[in-house]
Amino acid sequence: MSEQFPATPPAQPYPTPAWPEGAPGRRRRRRFPLGAVLWGLFFVVLALGSLVPLPYVVESPGPTYNTIGSVENKKVIQVSGHESFAAQGNLDLTTVYVSGGPGGRVTGFELIQAFLDPSKAVYDEDQIFPKGTTKEESQKENALAMTSSQENATAAALGALKIPFQQKLTVAGFTQGSPAEGKLKNGDVLLSIGGRPSTSMTAVRDAMAASNGNEVAVQVQRGQEKPTVRLTPVKGDDGRYLMGIGLQFSFDFPFKVQYQLDQVGGPSAGLMFTLGLIDSLTPGDLTGGKHIAGTGTITPDGQVGPIGGIAQKMHGARSSGAGLFLAPSANCDEVVGHIPDGLTVVKVSTVADARTAVETYAKGGDLAALPHCSAG
Repeated sequence: MSEQFPATPPAQPYPTPAWPEGAPGRRRRRRFPLGAVLWGLFFVVLALGSLVPLPYVVESPGPTYNTIGSVENKKVIQVSGHESFAAQGNLDLTTVYVSGGPGGRVTGFELIQAFLDPSKAVYDEDQIFPKGTTKEESQKENALAMTSSQENATAAALGALKIPFQQKLTVAGFTQGSPAEGKLKNGDVLLSIGGRPSTSMTAVRDAMAASNGNEVAVQVQRGQEKPTVRLTPVKGDDGRYLMGIGLQFSFDFPFKVQYQLDQVGGPSAGLMFTLGLIDSLTPGDLTGGKHIAGTGTITPDGQVGPIGGIAQKMHGARSSGAGLFLAPSANCDEVVGHIPDGLTVVKVSTVADARTAVETYAKGGDLAALPHCSAG
């Protein structure tokens, strides 16, 4: 059948003539298979997805570092002025790669990959980084957090080993409606609360609990003076009594400890630095030569706190060969359902909990008897 000229030309600005079948000069229509069209669209979308940045953050397993080993021929933990001992096995700190955020965004292609990979997690950028945060600010914050975690780790390790050191708590800011504002000043060094020495967070918490919300006397060092002020603690959301102040730690250790790990930032290495230093300062092998990994922030008095990206850290630990993973108790809701095959996870709240878990594993003990995360 041939096409014919219509009796009345179609109403369009630039009509395209239709030529009779087989007539000279006829323009043949090219027909593309549907599959080819779909594949073409797929590659166009793929190309756009690889170029268009999106406001998301992708977390994936990062490298692990053995705190009782070496990185680039340098011992991760170096002790000067005190006897130290070589240790076998692994006490790995775990890390997370972060794609996106300040200074860079992920693409649609990267998001698709992340959604299909159970070892990765996707977040809105604002969930990880406050609005307006720059790349430089984020890097500086992570570097400061790492320095603080190293100092806290040294204090926690020495405390666990009963090695004396000097510690001070300095006032560094006030909460809204603080009962201490106008009475204490930034830079005041706490000396006592209610007549009790207050050189540690544990001592401060105990003094606040003992006050039962009643007025207490707080003595501080302020320059050359040691004034005493009286204030009434307020009850926080968790039911504990508080002075409404921020506190900054400072330490005077009896020997020097250096941590050689410039490529890692943030506070989450604290627990594993603590265990690594304990192992370095004591004869023998805390691990029994076995491969252990973990994560968690640390306070100077040995309390283990929550961290981010724990699912990715567990995958990274298993990939590096760890059989035991130490997880902060506060992260249990993110642990359940995300443990890689072959990895045993023990929850810990203190350095003492972590040491017990490591020593049990080192001796081939019953890990099932230790605390584990459970649903709910």
